[in-house]
Amino acid sequence: MKRRLAAFLTAALISTGAVMATSSAADAVPCGSGNFCVWTDANFTGLKIEHSGDDHWWEGDMYGHDSSWANHGISGPGVKDHVKVYSGRELLGHVTICLAPGQEVGYNAAANDQGGSHTWTMGC
Repeated sequence: MKRRLAAFLTAALISTGAVMATSSAADAVPCGSGNFCVWTDANFTGLKIEHSGDDHWWEGDMYGHDSSWANHGISGPGVKDHVKVYSGRELLGHVTICLAPGQEVGYNAAANDQGGSHTWTMGC
């Protein structure tokens, strides 16, 4: 009886883990592999821009209207895989937020509506 109960509990835990893994994969933020994405609204909603490289001049619809961010950059030796967002265009002003590879930020009050440009870098 104890073996049967242990086997049942193990199977239940494994299936729960599989469901949890599936759920988080299904809920992933929509941002392509290797890209940095910015949304105008919190929680990855509103207008989105998606970049695989630097952008030193965010256009009018995004400039000063960023509210959520995702770094889906690819990491590796010598790869610039962090993203720094600057308050001004041409990478001027202060860094409003810096994201490590895989980091997704649904909202940050200090960085909200502050971005004007971004660059890929080796670290924060």
